[in-house]
Amino acid sequence: MAVAQPSSRPPRWRGAPYIAVGELTGTAANGRILLAAPISQAEIELHFADHIESADEISFDRGAMALRVRRKRTLHAITLSEAPLALSPSLETAKIFADSLAAAGLDRLPWSKAAKQWRDRVMFLRKAEGESWPDLSDDALAARRDDWLVPALSDKTSLKELTAGDLSDALMTLLPWDLRARLEREAPTHFEAPTGTMLAIDYEAEQGPTIAVRLQELFGLNTHPSIAKGAVPLVLELLSPAQRPVQVTRDLPGFWRGSYAAVRTDLRGRYPRHPWPEDPATALPTRRVKPRGT
Repeated sequence: MAVAQPSSRPPRWRGAPYIAVGELTGTAANGRILLAAPISQAEIELHFADHIESADEISFDRGAMALRVRRKRTLHAITLSEAPLALSPSLETAKIFADSLAAAGLDRLPWSKAAKQWRDRVMFLRKAEGESWPDLSDDALAARRDDWLVPALSDKTSLKELTAGDLSDALMTLLPWDLRARLEREAPTHFEAPTGTMLAIDYEAEQGPTIAVRLQELFGLNTHPSIAKGAVPLVLELLSPAQRPVQVTRDLPGFWRGSYAAVRTDLRGRYPRHPWPEDPATALPTRRVKPRGT
Protein backbone atom coordinates (compact mmCIF):
# COMPACT_ATOMS: atom_id res chain seq x y z
CA MET A 1 0.00 0.00 0.00
CA ALA A 2 1.38 3.49 -0.90
CA VAL A 3 1.12 6.45 1.43
CA ALA A 4 0.67 9.90 -0.09
CA GLN A 5 0.01 13.44 0.99
CA PRO A 6 -3.64 14.52 1.04
CA SER A 7 -5.30 15.07 -2.32
CA SER A 8 -7.79 17.81 -3.06
CA ARG A 9 -10.29 15.21 -4.25
CA PRO A 10 -12.65 13.79 -3.23
CA PRO A 11 -13.82 16.47 -0.77
CA ARG A 12 -14.11 13.99 2.14
CA TRP A 13 -10.28 13.72 2.17
CA ARG A 14 -9.82 17.38 2.91
CA GLY A 15 -8.37 17.95 6.35
CA ALA A 16 -6.89 14.47 6.62
CA PRO A 17 -3.17 14.59 7.44
CA TYR A 18 -2.46 11.73 5.01
CA ILE A 19 -4.36 9.38 2.74
CA ALA A 20 -3.67 5.76 1.86
CA VAL A 21 -4.13 5.21 -1.86
CA GLY A 22 -5.41 1.80 -2.90
CA GLU A 23 -5.90 2.39 -6.61
CA LEU A 24 -5.09 5.14 -9.09
CA THR A 25 -4.91 5.63 -12.80
CA GLY A 26 -2.74 7.83 -15.00
CA THR A 27 0.64 9.27 -14.07
CA ALA A 28 2.04 12.39 -12.46
CA ALA A 29 -0.16 15.47 -12.80
CA ASN A 30 -2.71 13.52 -14.84
CA GLY A 31 -3.15 10.80 -12.24
CA ARG A 32 -6.57 10.07 -10.78
CA ILE A 33 -7.21 8.39 -7.45
CA LEU A 34 -9.86 5.67 -7.71
CA LEU A 35 -9.67 4.22 -4.21
CA ALA A 36 -8.28 5.82 -1.04
CA ALA A 37 -9.00 6.43 2.61
CA PRO A 38 -7.75 8.88 5.25
CA ILE A 39 -4.97 7.61 7.48
CA SER A 40 -3.65 9.19 10.65
CA GLN A 41 -0.03 9.57 11.64
CA ALA A 42 -0.62 7.16 14.52
CA GLU A 43 -1.70 4.51 12.06
CA ILE A 44 1.33 5.18 9.89
CA GLU A 45 3.56 4.82 12.94
CA LEU A 46 1.88 1.51 13.75
CA HIS A 47 1.91 -0.06 10.31
CA PHE A 48 5.16 1.34 8.87
CA ALA A 49 7.37 1.54 11.96
CA ASP A 50 10.14 -0.51 10.33
CA HIS A 51 10.38 1.97 7.44
CA ILE A 52 10.41 5.20 9.43
CA GLU A 53 13.81 6.87 9.75
CA SER A 54 14.96 9.59 12.13
CA ALA A 55 17.89 11.88 11.30
CA ASP A 56 19.32 15.18 12.49
CA GLU A 57 19.93 17.63 9.64
CA ILE A 58 22.39 20.51 10.05
CA SER A 59 21.88 23.52 7.80
CA PHE A 60 23.34 27.01 7.44
CA ASP A 61 21.08 30.01 8.01
CA ARG A 62 22.67 32.65 5.78
CA GLY A 63 20.51 35.43 7.21
CA ALA A 64 21.66 34.73 10.77
CA MET A 65 25.10 33.45 9.65
CA ALA A 66 24.63 30.50 11.98
CA LEU A 67 24.13 26.75 11.91
CA ARG A 68 20.74 25.21 12.64
CA VAL A 69 19.80 21.60 13.34
CA ARG A 70 16.41 19.90 12.99
CA ARG A 71 15.41 16.34 13.75
CA LYS A 72 13.36 14.87 10.93
CA ARG A 73 11.35 11.66 10.93
CA THR A 74 10.58 10.43 7.45
CA LEU A 75 8.80 7.61 5.70
CA HIS A 76 10.62 7.42 2.40
CA ALA A 77 10.02 10.84 0.79
CA ILE A 78 7.34 11.89 3.27
CA THR A 79 8.31 14.03 6.27
CA LEU A 80 6.26 12.91 9.24
CA SER A 81 7.67 15.42 11.70
CA GLU A 82 10.54 17.80 12.26
CA ALA A 83 11.62 19.95 15.18
CA PRO A 84 14.55 22.24 15.99
CA LEU A 85 17.21 21.03 18.39
CA ALA A 86 20.00 22.65 20.37
CA LEU A 87 23.22 22.29 18.40
CA SER A 88 26.41 21.21 20.13
CA PRO A 89 29.60 22.32 18.32
CA SER A 90 31.95 19.62 17.11
CA LEU A 91 34.50 18.93 14.39
CA GLU A 92 31.63 17.94 12.11
CA THR A 93 29.75 21.19 12.68
CA ALA A 94 32.97 23.19 12.31
CA LYS A 95 33.56 21.69 8.85
CA ILE A 96 29.99 22.42 7.76
CA PHE A 97 30.24 25.93 9.19
CA ALA A 98 33.57 26.65 7.47
CA ASP A 99 32.27 25.35 4.12
CA SER A 100 29.19 27.55 4.46
CA LEU A 101 31.16 30.67 5.38
CA ALA A 102 33.54 30.13 2.47
CA ALA A 103 30.55 29.92 0.15
CA ALA A 104 28.99 33.05 1.67
CA GLY A 105 32.25 35.00 1.25
CA LEU A 106 35.19 35.48 3.59
CA ASP A 107 34.48 39.22 3.67
CA ARG A 108 31.67 38.34 6.09
CA LEU A 109 34.26 37.37 8.73
CA PRO A 110 35.09 39.92 11.48
CA TRP A 111 38.17 41.45 9.88
CA SER A 112 39.85 44.06 12.05
CA LYS A 113 41.92 46.84 10.52
CA ALA A 114 45.05 45.21 11.97
CA ALA A 115 44.17 41.80 10.50
CA LYS A 116 43.57 43.32 7.06
CA GLN A 117 46.92 45.09 7.21
CA TRP A 118 48.68 41.91 8.39
CA ARG A 119 47.25 40.04 5.43
CA ASP A 120 48.23 42.84 3.02
CA ARG A 121 51.79 42.83 4.41
CA VAL A 122 52.18 39.09 3.86
CA MET A 123 50.77 39.37 0.34
CA PHE A 124 53.11 42.28 -0.39
CA LEU A 125 56.14 40.17 0.57
CA ARG A 126 54.81 37.23 -1.43
CA LYS A 127 54.68 39.49 -4.47
CA ALA A 128 58.09 41.02 -3.73
CA GLU A 129 60.00 37.88 -2.70
CA GLY A 130 58.12 34.87 -4.02
CA GLU A 131 56.22 31.81 -2.90
CA SER A 132 58.07 31.26 0.36
CA TRP A 133 55.36 33.55 1.70
CA PRO A 134 51.87 31.98 1.91
CA ASP A 135 49.08 32.93 -0.45
CA LEU A 136 46.39 34.70 1.60
CA SER A 137 44.07 35.65 -1.24
CA ASP A 138 40.37 34.90 -0.78
CA ASP A 139 40.55 31.89 -3.07
CA ALA A 140 43.60 30.47 -1.29
CA LEU A 141 42.13 31.03 2.16
CA ALA A 142 38.89 29.35 1.13
CA ALA A 143 40.79 26.38 -0.28
CA ARG A 144 42.79 25.98 2.95
CA ARG A 145 39.86 26.52 5.32
CA ASP A 146 40.45 23.14 6.98
CA ASP A 147 43.88 24.38 8.12
CA TRP A 148 42.81 27.60 9.84
CA LEU A 149 39.05 28.26 9.83
CA VAL A 150 37.80 24.84 10.93
CA PRO A 151 39.92 24.85 14.13
CA ALA A 152 38.71 28.38 14.92
CA LEU A 153 35.08 27.23 14.64
CA SER A 154 35.41 24.02 16.65
CA ASP A 155 33.47 25.51 19.57
CA LYS A 156 31.20 27.85 17.64
CA THR A 157 27.91 27.58 15.73
CA SER A 158 27.26 31.27 14.98
CA LEU A 159 29.43 33.88 13.30
CA LYS A 160 28.72 36.34 16.11
CA GLU A 161 30.70 34.03 18.40
CA LEU A 162 33.85 34.51 16.28
CA THR A 163 35.76 37.60 17.42
CA ALA A 164 38.27 39.66 15.47
CA GLY A 165 40.93 38.28 17.81
CA ASP A 166 39.88 34.70 17.05
CA LEU A 167 40.18 35.42 13.34
CA SER A 168 43.60 37.02 13.69
CA ASP A 169 44.89 34.09 15.74
CA ALA A 170 43.56 31.62 13.17
CA LEU A 171 45.18 33.45 10.26
CA MET A 172 48.49 33.67 12.11
CA THR A 173 48.79 29.88 12.04
CA LEU A 174 49.27 30.07 8.27
CA LEU A 175 52.55 31.96 8.64
CA PRO A 176 55.51 29.76 9.68
CA TRP A 177 57.49 30.90 12.72
CA ASP A 178 60.61 31.69 10.74
CA LEU A 179 58.67 34.17 8.60
CA ARG A 180 57.01 36.03 11.45
CA ALA A 181 60.14 37.91 12.54
CA ARG A 182 60.96 38.66 8.92
CA LEU A 183 57.49 40.10 8.43
CA GLU A 184 58.10 42.65 11.19
CA ARG A 185 61.50 43.60 9.76
CA GLU A 186 60.70 43.65 6.07
CA ALA A 187 57.08 44.82 6.06
CA PRO A 188 56.60 46.87 9.24
CA THR A 189 53.22 48.27 10.18
CA HIS A 190 54.54 51.83 10.56
CA PHE A 191 57.29 54.16 9.43
CA GLU A 192 58.83 56.46 12.04
CA ALA A 193 59.31 59.98 10.72
CA PRO A 194 62.38 61.97 11.82
CA THR A 195 60.08 63.85 14.23
CA GLY A 196 59.11 60.58 15.95
CA THR A 197 55.63 60.44 14.46
CA MET A 198 54.57 56.85 13.72
CA LEU A 199 52.90 56.71 10.32
CA ALA A 200 50.81 53.68 9.31
CA ILE A 201 51.90 52.09 6.03
CA ASP A 202 49.05 51.44 3.61
CA TYR A 203 49.88 48.15 1.91
CA GLU A 204 46.60 48.11 0.03
CA ALA A 205 47.31 51.31 -1.91
CA GLU A 206 47.19 50.84 -5.66
CA GLN A 207 50.59 52.48 -6.19
CA GLY A 208 52.28 50.27 -3.60
CA PRO A 209 53.04 50.60 0.14
CA THR A 210 52.30 54.23 0.97
CA ILE A 211 52.53 56.71 3.83
CA ALA A 212 50.97 60.15 4.06
CA VAL A 213 53.20 62.63 5.91
CA ARG A 214 53.48 66.38 6.39
CA LEU A 215 56.41 67.64 4.36
CA GLN A 216 58.10 69.44 7.30
CA GLU A 217 58.39 66.17 9.25
CA LEU A 218 60.86 64.85 6.66
CA PHE A 219 63.28 67.77 6.70
CA GLY A 220 66.84 66.51 7.07
CA LEU A 221 66.09 63.07 5.64
CA ASN A 222 68.53 62.40 2.81
CA THR A 223 67.67 58.79 2.01
CA HIS A 224 64.33 57.65 0.72
CA PRO A 225 62.42 55.33 3.13
CA SER A 226 62.15 51.75 1.92
CA ILE A 227 61.04 48.28 3.03
CA ALA A 228 61.68 44.67 1.98
CA LYS A 229 65.40 44.91 2.79
CA GLY A 230 65.57 48.22 0.95
CA ALA A 231 64.22 46.76 -2.29
CA VAL A 232 60.90 48.63 -2.30
CA PRO A 233 60.73 52.42 -1.80
CA LEU A 234 57.72 53.67 0.11
CA VAL A 235 55.40 55.92 -1.81
CA LEU A 236 55.37 59.26 0.03
CA GLU A 237 52.23 61.34 -0.15
CA LEU A 238 53.61 64.70 0.97
CA LEU A 239 51.11 66.91 2.75
CA SER A 240 50.82 70.60 3.47
CA PRO A 241 50.52 71.84 7.08
CA ALA A 242 46.74 71.58 6.55
CA GLN A 243 47.11 67.88 5.64
CA ARG A 244 46.33 68.53 1.97
CA PRO A 245 48.24 66.59 -0.74
CA VAL A 246 51.20 68.48 -2.19
CA GLN A 247 53.16 65.88 -4.15
CA VAL A 248 53.75 62.14 -4.45
CA THR A 249 57.30 60.85 -4.72
CA ARG A 250 59.41 57.70 -4.65
CA ASP A 251 62.61 59.76 -4.58
CA LEU A 252 62.78 62.15 -1.62
CA PRO A 253 66.38 63.38 -2.24
CA GLY A 254 65.37 64.10 -5.84
CA PHE A 255 62.33 66.04 -4.60
CA TRP A 256 64.52 68.15 -2.29
CA ARG A 257 66.83 68.98 -5.21
CA GLY A 258 64.06 69.52 -7.74
CA SER A 259 60.41 70.45 -7.34
CA TYR A 260 60.64 71.39 -3.66
CA ALA A 261 61.62 74.94 -4.68
CA ALA A 262 58.32 75.43 -6.54
CA VAL A 263 56.37 73.86 -3.67
CA ARG A 264 58.16 76.18 -1.21
CA THR A 265 57.27 79.24 -3.26
CA ASP A 266 53.63 78.22 -3.41
CA LEU A 267 53.14 77.18 0.22
CA ARG A 268 55.14 79.66 2.26
CA GLY A 269 52.73 82.43 1.25
CA ARG A 270 49.77 80.37 2.42
CA TYR A 271 51.44 79.06 5.57
CA PRO A 272 53.82 81.82 6.67
CA ARG A 273 54.10 80.55 10.25
CA HIS A 274 55.59 77.25 9.10
CA PRO A 275 59.29 76.87 8.23
CA TRP A 276 60.21 76.67 4.55
CA PRO A 277 64.02 76.41 4.46
CA GLU A 278 65.87 76.83 1.21
CA ASP A 279 67.84 73.65 1.90
CA PRO A 280 65.37 71.10 3.38
CA ALA A 281 67.96 68.31 3.27
CA THR A 282 69.90 69.95 6.10
CA ALA A 283 67.01 71.52 8.04
CA LEU A 284 65.60 70.17 11.27
CA PRO A 285 62.32 68.22 10.98
CA THR A 286 59.40 69.71 12.85
CA ARG A 287 55.74 69.39 13.71
CA ARG A 288 55.53 72.92 15.07
CA VAL A 289 54.90 76.38 13.70
CA LYS A 290 57.47 79.18 14.08
CA PRO A 291 57.17 81.35 17.18
CA ARG A 292 55.30 84.60 16.59
CA GLY A 293 57.47 87.44 15.43
CA THR A 294 60.05 85.19 13.76
